Amino acid sequence: MTQQPSTVVPLWETEHPYYAAEGNFYKGGLHNLFSSWAEFTETTFYSGDRDMNLLYRWDWEKDAPETLKLFFILQRKAIACSAEMPITEADEDAVRSWLISCAATLRDTWAPLLP
Repeated sequence: MTQQPSTVVPLWETEHPYYAAEGNFYKGGLHNLFSSWAEFTETTFYSGDRDMNLLYRWDWEKDAPETLKLFFILQRKAIACSAEMPITEADEDAVRSWLISCAATLRDTWAPLLP
């Protein structure tokens, strides 16, 4: 069971330290563009194995148009890649739910070191 903070901050108000580069420095073509959150949900990034498609970062950019950027490591092939799509505040509940499931995978990976 996952716990949410007592005060839920909108995803678009989250500021991560530093940044992640889109795609893959060593090979072009690994930044995937989608037309919407709905289109993204039809991919294996969304529904595939969380360990094989490990989401390590997300950024909701509030600039016009609003954009969601997702950063993955495909662990079995050591491939860094990313995905980007326009997003709206109406998508937040679905995005948050999916991000929570991705966070659980990261938590399991680091569990021996977490309190």
